[in-house]
Amino acid sequence: MKSNGMFRSLGNYNYRVWAGGALVSNIGTWMQRVAQDWLVLTVLTQHNASAVGVTMALQFGPQLLLLPFTGYAADHFDRRKLLMLTQGLLGLLALGLGLVTVTGVVNLWQVYGFALGLGCVTAFDAPARQTFVNELVGEQQLSNAVALNSTSFNAARMIGPAVAGLLIAAVGTGWVFLINAVSFAAVLGSLFLLRVDELHTGHRAARKSGGLTEGFRYVWKRADLKTTLVMLFLIGTLGFNFPIYISTMSVTVFHGGAGQYGLLTSALAIGSVSGALLAARRDHPTMRLLCIASLVFGIGCALAAISPDEWLFAAALVLTGLSALTFGTSTNSLMQLSTEPAMRGRVMALRIAIAMGGTPIGAPIVGWIADHLGPRWAMGVGASAGVLAAGVALRHLRRTGAGQQATGAAQH
Repeated sequence: MKSNGMFRSLGNYNYRVWAGGALVSNIGTWMQRVAQDWLVLTVLTQHNASAVGVTMALQFGPQLLLLPFTGYAADHFDRRKLLMLTQGLLGLLALGLGLVTVTGVVNLWQVYGFALGLGCVTAFDAPARQTFVNELVGEQQLSNAVALNSTSFNAARMIGPAVAGLLIAAVGTGWVFLINAVSFAAVLGSLFLLRVDELHTGHRAARKSGGLTEGFRYVWKRADLKTTLVMLFLIGTLGFNFPIYISTMSVTVFHGGAGQYGLLTSALAIGSVSGALLAARRDHPTMRLLCIASLVFGIGCALAAISPDEWLFAAALVLTGLSALTFGTSTNSLMQLSTEPAMRGRVMALRIAIAMGGTPIGAPIVGWIADHLGPRWAMGVGASAGVLAAGVALRHLRRTGAGQQATGAAQH
């Protein structure tokens, strides 16, 4: 395997083991996401997009509310052991939701409760999982490993929803949740099989007064990080509401069933996988790339909003997925590579909180617009977010000089 190849990180035993377990678990996770949205939209409500928005808000809100503690945990505790705990808890939550659904006692408030629990555990899991990649491969292959992680995640997004759509139609949503619960055994197994002595543990942050807020102060002094986070807030809050966009367009505009919804979600993932593979070829993302990806995201959402049928809508979703993944992966790599190792967990927790924590604000708004003005107008909001984010990046490039690479901030 060539050291400069697209899949070079897979030459590392620990990363290879981790990636295999994560792929299985990610497929299960995407199956659950589709099943949960479908359960809320078509079984527990009468096509109420606002209820889907509330579910998303409860699931992603803890990312923002628990921010100081999640980043602190990722920087100060053994990330492998922390992931064993969080992944085990996520599996138990999937099991619980599956049992109440299969037995026929599920109510909307229960789905809300499980979504909140999932959000609380994921808030601790996500920054630890993203920074753990560096321990698996080291600094040299970090950008490639992050891109391959995104490839795995979005390959799962391509497979999971399509499988979920078929299973929902065949056996119901409850069994999808139970299958997801079982899938966590794969990632837990991979964590046990890692060669601990080969991990790049590096320097851990010292426990000291003010450690929880140090991440905020660090980012505040960095214009490049602040610009990236503003862009993430815009696109994460108003743009990354795909469960609402796709479910409402599928049900109320194209009058499709669970199978069509799963396939449309997979179309988005096809673009995402393509974007991830392209990202794996790049060593150093730049602010210019973020600007282009944001603009293309806005164009993709606009084309999806005006699509006359489900086939053109699916094609627009491919473009949207490619640009969304390029943007998301590039912000991940850029922020990790330009941040001091001892601060990385807190900075990444802030990134995740901004990207996901905006959902409690944006999802209910987008859901309300879909209910009262129509799904096409809701997608128009996502298009506007992409254009605004591109404007923020362009302003930063003009201030610092278009030729300056964002990764140059590593010298700070």
